[in-house]
Amino acid sequence: MNLKEDFVSLNKDGLYCKYGDFYIDPVQPVKKAVISHAHADHAISGNKIIYCTGATHAFMQLRYGKNMAAESNIVPYNSSFTINGVIITLIPAGHILGSAQVLMEYMGIKYLYTGDYKMQTDATCEPIEWVKTDVLITESTFADPAVLHPDPVAEIEKLNTIKINILLGAYGLGKSQRLINLINTYAPQKKILVHHRIMPINAIYEKMGVTLGKHQIYGRKLMKNQEEFVYIVPPFTFDSYINAKGVKRLFASGWKNLQVNATDTLFISDHVDWNDILQMVEHTQPSQIWTLHGNGKYLKKYFGDSIFVKLLN
Repeated sequence: MNLKEDFVSLNKDGLYCKYGDFYIDPVQPVKKAVISHAHADHAISGNKIIYCTGATHAFMQLRYGKNMAAESNIVPYNSSFTINGVIITLIPAGHILGSAQVLMEYMGIKYLYTGDYKMQTDATCEPIEWVKTDVLITESTFADPAVLHPDPVAEIEKLNTIKINILLGAYGLGKSQRLINLINTYAPQKKILVHHRIMPINAIYEKMGVTLGKHQIYGRKLMKNQEEFVYIVPPFTFDSYINAKGVKRLFASGWKNLQVNATDTLFISDHVDWNDILQMVEHTQPSQIWTLHGNGKYLKKYFGDSIFVKLLN
């Protein structure tokens, strides 16, 4: 096996593939970039040439406008293209609408960059797909045996016991749309209000055929009434409402430190937990695992000599 241990590496601009001379989700503007999904920590403006899915392109265009990139290449899922001899295929990642794993093949060896991904059911994005690979380059945000995500349906059903209005903090892209769909499905008596910054993102979802369910733009007068409103707001607005009266404050996240009170929590994550990562390894059957965006030490300990584990960060 002619596996390249230096196929990708981290530098000041991000994750670099020297054999193809391109970056994946760069953190600084570069000449050529493959973008896994449209969250701002993965998709920046100012790159010269980008490759991404149609949904990722639409979200980036909304956020960055003409500064998005000098040249954009929209690539359908499971359709290969080549950059300097590296064959690249975008595979659904299940993280948010348009999110992709990046499968790279060079000299007969396959390298799979997962980007952010999840396995929980989500009606608002494409479900994850599996491909075999020689090297799995996985995010390791929650790569800890102590972290196991609860059932998102059971988490949402907690809202049924809260009868006062709820101020619900959530990231605007991906999480908010998932919450709207979940609340409509499992807490249908709730009346969903949405911050004005989130509504244009919702419009892209609807345009791309994703049905979110009933919701309306926030109005100050509405929240003065106790009618089981759930007002979904992005983090910067949520933090400004720290002293809000007459509402229950919740933040939807997989992170314990983002839960704002001890009695009412909402653990809904768009990342894989420990068991999910092990499932990913089972499906992809790599001979090596390289980790990013977290700590891979537990994976290294778990697999021991059975699979080589390299920590890229």
